[in-house]
Amino acid sequence: MNIATPPARNGQSVSVSERAARLVDKIVEDAAALRCVVTTGEAGERRIDCGAGTPGGLEAGRRLAEVCMGGLGTVSITPTSGIDRWPLGVVVHSTNPVIACLASQYAGWTISDQDTGFFALGSGPARALSRVEQLFAELEYVDGASRTALVIEGDKAPPSAVAANVASACAISPGDLSILFAPTGSLAGTVQIAARVLEVALHKAHELHFPLGDIVDGYGVAPIAPPIPDFIKAMGRTNDAIIYGGRIQLFVRGADDAAQALAEKLPSRTSSAYGQPFADIFAAVNGDFYKIDPSLFSPALVTVSNLDTGRSFQAGSLAPEIVDASFR
Repeated sequence: MNIATPPARNGQSVSVSERAARLVDKIVEDAAALRCVVTTGEAGERRIDCGAGTPGGLEAGRRLAEVCMGGLGTVSITPTSGIDRWPLGVVVHSTNPVIACLASQYAGWTISDQDTGFFALGSGPARALSRVEQLFAELEYVDGASRTALVIEGDKAPPSAVAANVASACAISPGDLSILFAPTGSLAGTVQIAARVLEVALHKAHELHFPLGDIVDGYGVAPIAPPIPDFIKAMGRTNDAIIYGGRIQLFVRGADDAAQALAEKLPSRTSSAYGQPFADIFAAVNGDFYKIDPSLFSPALVTVSNLDTGRSFQAGSLAPEIVDASFR
């Protein structure tokens, strides 16, 4: 598969792990100001709490989201999310959206340990070092850095034994692994999840078998959900921010019929589950996440612009009334 790769430097493709590592170093340097807490685990791994046992904040979440994207995406806070009653939002952009979103940001690495009972989905550039997911055979992107970062959406870092296994899978020393974490309902957590508005579009485009090599650039906006301690409600709000309040624009190459078909199939409204706050949808399937139509997990409003012809195609629409019902 012909995937557009990041620009080369000295004959080598750009490393998402190295780029993210520099961002992580800056978070550590600014930890006190960001209200993050940095500790070292028993295996030597660096743990960075962005919102579990510490308040964290919106800025911690913004930086966390850029780490998730492997330093190949920018995330900024905007006062114009597109949802009038909830104007605070994020703007996400990447010139290398396939690598930034699918090779790094996507939470595709299942990390579990029977001895400790730990379970989490890992995201961030460590995925591109471990390459344990089948997805990497298609992406044809290889990272060879000597240090990396893993991001966990949760209230604790993995036990040190698990961190050591993660480092081993990445072929690095545990001391060269940074693990950043924040709960779904924290300030940082709500920001980093909203910043996945572009990522879910890329993931769905992949599921629709659109040629990933034809996706050149990408942009997205989503409102930031108000934090809430209840995990189910927090999960509902953060999903609703994208499903009913997210909008993206992809810049592609190829035929207009392919670009138009992508625009028409991408929006969340194409799902049979569309139309209710996510918490209600989740309750209707008795909390079985895998019973929810996966096509629901996509932005509300989509624009696909074809660089070869100059034509753009739009589909979907924002649903501010559902966002409002969810966020209240």
